[in-house]
Amino acid sequence: MAGILKFSMAMAVVSGLAGIVGTVERVQAETLTIGAAHSLKAPFDEILPMFEKEYGATVRVVYGPSKTLGRQIEKGAPIDVFLSEGVEEVEKLQKKGLTLNGGLRIYAQTSLVLVMSAASPATSISFRDALPNRATRIALGDPKTSALGEITARALTKLDPAYKHRSNLLHAQHSDDIVNLVHTGGADVGVVYRVDAINSGHVRIIDEAPAGTDTPVQFGQAVVWTCRNASLSVAEEFFDFIMSPRIQKLLLHYGFDSVPSNGSRAGVGSSAVDE
Repeated sequence: MAGILKFSMAMAVVSGLAGIVGTVERVQAETLTIGAAHSLKAPFDEILPMFEKEYGATVRVVYGPSKTLGRQIEKGAPIDVFLSEGVEEVEKLQKKGLTLNGGLRIYAQTSLVLVMSAASPATSISFRDALPNRATRIALGDPKTSALGEITARALTKLDPAYKHRSNLLHAQHSDDIVNLVHTGGADVGVVYRVDAINSGHVRIIDEAPAGTDTPVQFGQAVVWTCRNASLSVAEEFFDFIMSPRIQKLLLHYGFDSVPSNGSRAGVGSSAVDE
């Protein structure tokens, strides 16, 4: 009798351990790490809790300049889904075979704008007025480290090829830094994404980038090669979640522009890559 009791207790312990192990595996499978553009901070405050509640997942976000995040992913950084500002960094990964789940999809788009502090009494100026005026301090993204900087450099070169020789250009890592420079008086004006200007509350838009200067700016996402096997399923669910009509509507609410209905780059099939 005692032997039977001991055997029953042993089986209960084994079953309990198996349950614990199974629970740990489920928790691991429902953990998602996202590398995201700073422009997503405001909408993600609403979107991520929705995803976590509906899919039972825990989401961790690493915000950073997309060029930096892209290089980290190439080197094996533990990121499951990459939501970039612009598309170039996702395309670079795709060309190297470092994306999964069909590769690049366009999840949002915006444009470049010129901003001034919301509290500034100064008269608004345009892109064409600001660039040749050497007395105007202009805050820009750094093209060496951020997609915003690279996109801005291309756009401004089309407006004024000599702008890079100005002495009053102030380079920053991303839109948040640019907005802070303008808001605190460190710069007179700044060039940021329209969506970031709308969500900041500290700056006002004084001019839109002229037609033909790399607008609209499309944002791309992909499940990347560093996605853990245990997280692949939830990564694919998040990928589709961002493209769903209700989340696309929320992104519009936060200042993004509507995207192509199939999520492909303008003029490019969903699996194609531009040079």
